[in-house]
Amino acid sequence: MNDRMAGLDVYRVGGAVRDKHLGWPVYDNDWVVVGATPKMMERRGFKPVGRDFPVFLHPETHEEYALARTERKQGRGYTGFQVQASPDVTLEDDLRRRDLTCNAMAETPDGTLIDPYGGLADLQHKVLRHVSPAFVEDPLRVLRTARFLARYRHMGFSIAVDTLALMRELVANGEMAYLVAERVWTETDKALGELSPHAYFQALMDCHALSELMPELTAESMHLEDALARMLHLPELDDSDDDGVKRWRWARLCEHLDDDVRQSLQQRLRVPNAYADQASLAALTRRFRHASGTALPDAHAVFQWLNDIDAWRRGERVAPQLRLIHLTDEHLAQVLSNAWAHALQIQPRDLVEAGYKGKALGDALAERRRAAIDEALHARDREPSG
Repeated sequence: MNDRMAGLDVYRVGGAVRDKHLGWPVYDNDWVVVGATPKMMERRGFKPVGRDFPVFLHPETHEEYALARTERKQGRGYTGFQVQASPDVTLEDDLRRRDLTCNAMAETPDGTLIDPYGGLADLQHKVLRHVSPAFVEDPLRVLRTARFLARYRHMGFSIAVDTLALMRELVANGEMAYLVAERVWTETDKALGELSPHAYFQALMDCHALSELMPELTAESMHLEDALARMLHLPELDDSDDDGVKRWRWARLCEHLDDDVRQSLQQRLRVPNAYADQASLAALTRRFRHASGTALPDAHAVFQWLNDIDAWRRGERVAPQLRLIHLTDEHLAQVLSNAWAHALQIQPRDLVEAGYKGKALGDALAERRRAAIDEALHARDREPSG
């Protein structure tokens, strides 16, 4: 702590303290300042950035420093709060307004832990627990608690029984209806990037919030159970493509939904196009595979599938879908890869040089590609076994 903070009570709070005690790396620090005013912070060179409450950026480290504050519920939803930030607000007051005990710990600049609500004990017992009954005032806490479960489920964490009861109370009171689509998707997107993304959706199911926010997923519980399992079964990805993992998880979650149902869900949540496109492609591949049952598809079906995923213009789409098929049917993936390679040998320029144009060109191109696919499929059949 430098001279800019001399004479002020400053504490590191929130995720940095939590992750330190979990043994996780700490990349960002958030600080709470007790006993200060906005003018005092500005005189020390801090830049105000908070719109709804006083938050400042350190002029050198650019870390966030927030004045200690309290919140009082004034209306419905997660925005219906009156914020009070004054020198009279204590550190314990500020921590009490937080969602979970593991997020309501603080440290002095020298590392001394301040834990008035038992956050460290809950971390040690692997429990996500609410700080106070005020938990029921903010529906966003339902999503945040579910997301933290997705982050820590692999470590054995669970949601406290009484906290789950408060989550159900929030749902029963109709508070979930006041969450805007952007906030729902933001938390969902973050959960998709955690180690146990299925735990997020299961937690929302357990507190009855999923049927309020994403009813398309809960229409048939058997399908949801299968979908949650699929989220952990992804095709091989480029290690550098972190967003690709999230897109595939969303695609695998939604691939069984009918097109209109899936589109309704994604439009309501304002799902980004990249996620929606991935889900659409996975759904087309699923439909193609299920149509042929246990038998190998014929040339017409393979050609139609390639058309459906726009393979001729977007050839880069084929390999990921083949890897998806490979998850459950390695032989089929190999057969289709060979058929695709044969079809690619039929190029429009060759037919143009032969005099084809217009509709005749399109018809001839399609017919020759189907024939190439058929030849590849039958060539596989003629290969000697063993």
